[in-house]
Amino acid sequence: MQKPSEPRPGERDGARRRAQNHFELAEARTNLVKQMVDAERKALDTKTEKLKALRLAKEEADRIEAANAPPPAPKVRKTKVAKPA
Repeated sequence: MQKPSEPRPGERDGARRRAQNHFELAEARTNLVKQMVDAERKALDTKTEKLKALRLAKEEADRIEAANAPPPAPKVRKTKVAKPA
């Protein structure tokens, strides 16, 4: 015979099943969030790679343009003419 403080076997199985369902739902949510974070990280990495390639291409074009540009003309200094006193 069971003690009055012990739950019946059917109640124990129901509680175990409810707890297991709760943990499975929590794990499913956790996995979904991890998948979303991974997708966002991949999108950000792709965007970063694209921007890096564009920046490097622009820097190279600027370097080539600077190398092919004529040197700047030297500034001509004006000499002051002394005024007669």
